[in-house]
Amino acid sequence: MLFSESFRMALTSLMANKLRSLLTMLGIIIGVGAVIAMVSVGMGVKSNVQSSIASLGSNMLIVSPGAANRGGPRSAAGSMQTLKYDDALAIKDKIKNIDYVSPTVNGSYQVVNGNLNWKTTVQGVTPEFMAVRSLVIGSGSFISEDDMEKRRRVAVIGSTVAENLFEKDNPVGHNIRINNQPFKIIGLVESKGQSSMGQDQDDMVYIPLTTAQERMLGITYIQSVNIQVTSQDKMDQVQEEIETLLRQRHRLTAGKEDDFHVRNLTSLMETMSQTTSMITLLLGSIAGISLIVGGIGIMNIMMVSVTERTREIGIRKALGATFQNIMMQFLIESVVIGVIGGLIGIAFGCAASGIIAEFGGFNTVITLFPILLSFTFSVGIGLFFGIYPARKAAKLDPIEALRYE
Repeated sequence: MLFSESFRMALTSLMANKLRSLLTMLGIIIGVGAVIAMVSVGMGVKSNVQSSIASLGSNMLIVSPGAANRGGPRSAAGSMQTLKYDDALAIKDKIKNIDYVSPTVNGSYQVVNGNLNWKTTVQGVTPEFMAVRSLVIGSGSFISEDDMEKRRRVAVIGSTVAENLFEKDNPVGHNIRINNQPFKIIGLVESKGQSSMGQDQDDMVYIPLTTAQERMLGITYIQSVNIQVTSQDKMDQVQEEIETLLRQRHRLTAGKEDDFHVRNLTSLMETMSQTTSMITLLLGSIAGISLIVGGIGIMNIMMVSVTERTREIGIRKALGATFQNIMMQFLIESVVIGVIGGLIGIAFGCAASGIIAEFGGFNTVITLFPILLSFTFSVGIGLFFGIYPARKAAKLDPIEALRYE
């Protein structure tokens, strides 16, 4: 009964000074809201990076020509000629724990359909590329082994290319011209969206690797090899075996630098996740500082309240109120400020997160943990910064308090 009475008195006191109470809560509201909004931004960035890397394929290794670290000027991406198609076949045949191997080449070309044209990336791939990159065919079919063997002029296009060349029509079965060469569209890939680097993954045309090498680019080498490993725990082992095999095939003796490099996308994802987690923690910590500021505001207002209500405290103590009674009354007032401010802050933070997602052009992710953490912290702030004013009120001498004007 004593607690409920103290709670009612605390609410009455706060309602008697609505504007002052609201301004006191403002620090807590902004602090809680900022923590939720900033953490949601950080979590959104982390989610985008993870989904973007995952969209490249699961358990992926990518072999590219050229050493990973070279002194002096670097060659343009894909311009080195140290990887051959036979290297990809050797990896597929001689190394275990691999599901798919897909060598690729690419170039940028103007693609034409009637009076419409669009400049895009044309990638020469093998049939395994669809499984490696987790592509889904929305209409038609993907490139086959028969297309590879006969070097057919067939193409599978992304949704961005389809929209710009065919608008709303189904492009499957139509003919297009790539670098003034006729190609028949046999498939349309479902949309994959943007990568973490902002690249449109739907702005792509896929053609058979052999067709790209011999009829488009006039080359005998490949520019990358995409490898899907059976399980994540085999990634490092497979990577070492690939490096050993390619060094043997390229006749690289001990001490000679690799003329290729292998990227492990799983390790890349772990590194990026750690980085984005640190960014999220930093954003949340910076926003959390405003909660401390809000707590100082609570202490300040509670000190003013004690001073204003000195005579009231004296009367209560003269009527028999104990040290614990006075402490409880003022602590409840400060905690109520933290609770109400925290609840409003949660609503404010969720709304701010939605606005950022709407107008900022990227996703935000609201999770339960930062909401509970910031709310608990706001209540704790109210309790912690209310202790000193409450103790000061409870230790007032009743006779001196009654004399206070």
